Amino acid sequence: MKFCTAIVFLLAYTAPTATAFAPSKRVVGASTSTSHTSLKIVVGDTTEEFEARVEATFERATPVDPTFEDIVKGYFGGAIANQDLVATTARILKAKGYHGDNTLLATSLCCDELARKLEDDFHVLYGNNFNLGGLAGFPFAGKTGFGAMAAHIPDDGYCLVVYGPHVGVASDGTVGKVERSGINLVDTCCGSAVAAAGYVESILSGSQAIHTGLQDFLDFQQQGVQQLILPHAKRLADAEHKMVELPYALYESQDLLLTEIVQDGSTKIKRGLTMLGGIQINTGPDTPDYFVPLKFQRVNYRGEVVDDLLNDLKAKTGNLE
Repeated sequence: MKFCTAIVFLLAYTAPTATAFAPSKRVVGASTSTSHTSLKIVVGDTTEEFEARVEATFERATPVDPTFEDIVKGYFGGAIANQDLVATTARILKAKGYHGDNTLLATSLCCDELARKLEDDFHVLYGNNFNLGGLAGFPFAGKTGFGAMAAHIPDDGYCLVVYGPHVGVASDGTVGKVERSGINLVDTCCGSAVAAAGYVESILSGSQAIHTGLQDFLDFQQQGVQQLILPHAKRLADAEHKMVELPYALYESQDLLLTEIVQDGSTKIKRGLTMLGGIQINTGPDTPDYFVPLKFQRVNYRGEVVDDLLNDLKAKTGNLE
């Protein structure tokens, strides 16, 4: 059953469906600042040259705080610091023929400026990205946006799609909150996701009726987020830690949606595409950001998975369970 059809069915079947929202907390994470195109992976890089590029990429990265990292991993098992994620991903894909000159980076991440940190880290190795994402990380560019992106993939080249929701972890360990540079307020993260979870909770409690007014273009992305997580209402309401459960629920909806979009447009992706999906964990200015990889697969032009690289990524970053 197509994902969108399933959503309509679930909405009709579960009239009072809602989800409780969980607190978002953000781990303060710094990534490299600006993009240095001279560091891009190029054809013919020796192992030494490649490692030098990676080292230069992260020479100014915020150092890991072991105590804080334990807190993050206590909530989000398998979390990997951005610099380790990007460097290891690049090493694995380089062996598959992906480099800076033949690979288009595409992302489906939240509009929040904190989500740009992960993009910036990938930029230095692959160049600027095509943006498929909107609020909470959903691929609101849809099939049309994906088709436009695919047309920009280099001839005889590849695409790397990095996607997923984000969640904050504050310095005191609060999930669903995060410190932002220059702002005293410890802010909610992801605000869109938390607001959508509150809406779903009100549906489940019966205090509000389901609203599917996606025709209202004043806030149609947020309304889309709300409807797309409605199927997870009971799961969120029953969760021991709703703010931890929320990004996993969001990821599952996003993964289903993006997978269908990729399969529909797969004939346009030339030599192939790699999907790196998971949960982006934002932290404050004094700690690195993290990512929980939940999918790392190569897909061919027929939309078929030809290589599952997730265990390789986990093993190389010391996270193989």
